[in-house]
Amino acid sequence: MANPGLGEADESEEQAAEADGLRKIIHVDMDAFFASVEQRDNPDLRGKPVAVGGSSGRGVVAAASYEARKFGVKSAMPSVTARRKCPDLIFCKSRFDVYREVSEQIRAIFHHYTPHVEPLSLDEAYLDVTEDRHGLGSATAIAQAIRRQIRETTQLTASAGVSYNKFLAKLASDQNKPNGLCVIRPGEGAAFVQSLPIRRFHGVGPKGAEKMARLGIETGADLAEKDRAWLAANFGSFGDYLYRAARGIDLRPVRTNRIRKSIGGERTFSEDISAENDLRETLERIIDIVWERIAAKDAKGRTVTLKLKYNDFQIATRARSQTQPVADKNQFTKIARAILEDELPLPMPIRLMGLTLSNLDRDDSAGNERGREDAQLSLL
Repeated sequence: MANPGLGEADESEEQAAEADGLRKIIHVDMDAFFASVEQRDNPDLRGKPVAVGGSSGRGVVAAASYEARKFGVKSAMPSVTARRKCPDLIFCKSRFDVYREVSEQIRAIFHHYTPHVEPLSLDEAYLDVTEDRHGLGSATAIAQAIRRQIRETTQLTASAGVSYNKFLAKLASDQNKPNGLCVIRPGEGAAFVQSLPIRRFHGVGPKGAEKMARLGIETGADLAEKDRAWLAANFGSFGDYLYRAARGIDLRPVRTNRIRKSIGGERTFSEDISAENDLRETLERIIDIVWERIAAKDAKGRTVTLKLKYNDFQIATRARSQTQPVADKNQFTKIARAILEDELPLPMPIRLMGLTLSNLDRDDSAGNERGREDAQLSLL
């Protein structure tokens, strides 16, 4: 039985704490960034379905234009699948030097308004404009100015969300994409969140959404009916996040020097695999996606780790560390392949394979300031 009295007391305490430190937060997210840069630089691609990434049998989509997304093409999708969904899909090779250059232009615009910028990747960031450099006072006006200036400077569009915490600002930036703006004002957060399907919550993936549906949770409103004890019993430590999220509560500050711990990806299979050729091919796909992520962050690390989850749910991790940071994709690939080969033949089939680069170079300030502490890329 739920204890609504305890839940209400906890909620009111957290809301009071948030109100005491009410902030003005903007989340800016570029629209189909890599693909939009390609369309900008090649007029023949405009209005056409475009995917950035490899077009080979082992290639993976790094980004897709909105024209391609209409066909169901999305990032992290195998290129052969993307081609099947959209036969007219045009593949462009990644140009990370160009993407980084544009990202630096965008970041300079952010810093024109506030020093409090937390980049999440090349194409998105949180800004705290509670006290802005020019005394404008209005987060909405600043978001509008930033979007306008991005368009004038880069010929690209950005979407922005404005609210009083990071969780709500990120939800808002996705609300009216592409080229949109959404504002969630104080007092509106809980109602906004509770109107959303649970899949819109950051951190709730397809498997999590399936589990919630089995438990009768399909919307934020359904989630808000559950107390902390029930959520902890069913979701462990993730339950506390869900409790707060369902009420629009997020006390995290914008962190300008957030240090990334790792960059990686993993893939869960619809059927267990054990054939060595299948394992090698899967590893190649994950290498492609993870290295795209590493290159996008301009990150460097010394430790490569392979993760295997067997069909009995036991997890094995194998790591190799280098004295110097991994310099390029060829080196990263060589290390990852060697780790897998050392494990073959596997003792039993696996249901998941993952790969990460960690022990990141703390002297790489560009890599350190770009991203979340948890940079795992889900390939489900």
